[in-house]
Amino acid sequence: MSLQLTEGPVSATAPPPADPRATLRGGLPDRYLTPDDIAEMFEVPKETVYQWRKKRTGPPGFRIGKHVRYDPADVRAYIVQRKNAEHEAA
Repeated sequence: MSLQLTEGPVSATAPPPADPRATLRGGLPDRYLTPDDIAEMFEVPKETVYQWRKKRTGPPGFRIGKHVRYDPADVRAYIVQRKNAEHEAA
C-alpha cells in the first residue's frame, strides 16, 4: 500500500480543518461552558439548567463573579456517571 501525494490546490469542497481544541476534554470545547452551552448540549431549556444547579442534580458548576460556568472535564465526568447509573439500574 503506498501513499500518493497530489500537487495543486485543495478541492473547494474539502471541509476546513477542525479546531484542534474542539477534540480536547472528550470532544467538549477547551473553554469554560456557559449555562447556554449546557442547555444546548442537553437540548433542554436554560431554566432547566438553573434548576439542576439549584437542586444539585446536574453537572457541577461554579461562579465567576455573578456568572455561572462549567468545566468541560466536570461535564464529561457527569455524563459518564449518568451513563453508568443508567446501566446499573437496567
